[in-house]
Amino acid sequence: MSDFPQDIYTEPQGFDVDTLANLGPLRPMAGIWQGERGLDVKPKAEGPKKQAYVERIELPPLDPQTNGPQLLYGLRYHTHITKPGLVKTYHDQVGYWLWEPATGTVIHTLTIPRGQTAMASGTAAPDAKRFELTASEGLATWGICSAPFLQYAFRTVEFRIAVTVNDDGSWGYEEDTVLMIRGQTEPFHHTDRNLLKKVAEPTPNPLAR
Repeated sequence: MSDFPQDIYTEPQGFDVDTLANLGPLRPMAGIWQGERGLDVKPKAEGPKKQAYVERIELPPLDPQTNGPQLLYGLRYHTHITKPGLVKTYHDQVGYWLWEPATGTVIHTLTIPRGQTAMASGTAAPDAKRFELTASEGLATWGICSAPFLQYAFRTVEFRIAVTVNDDGSWGYEEDTVLMIRGQTEPFHHTDRNLLKKVAEPTPNPLAR
């Protein structure tokens, strides 16, 4: 039995258009952030390799979004990562962090310019200081989609991200991307983590200005 309403067209009325006031557990993440302590553990032919990285992530609020009766508040993001002291892009990623107040659902979408996209979800209280989201291969929702070469050589079977908001205003994440690598029988845990400190406050979403 579906938990969704029979009326899938009628949009909510009279809701607050101030996204920053309605982001639930995502509110502490709004703004522009810098992380100097990133650590990536990635697969190489000779085995796992550790790589330090520097990260800048911009998380501005967007106007409230509706899917018929569904109401979502969220942040659009762009992450740009380099190796310490270098200019060349090491990793680039775009997507959205979304919060559905009615269900307590947190959604994280990600797209990278190597031909991969994913949508992870989890649940959290509006004032949660830690929450975890997952996406899995083969699902019609909360899934992972890869271009043919990645599916052939480095197949992603699960993605998991845990976010922790700290008392000093910083926040951090730990990611685990589980890969089945061609020629190997055991899954490889490609992990990333960083601690982010705010460098600029967010600009309110257009409808709230």
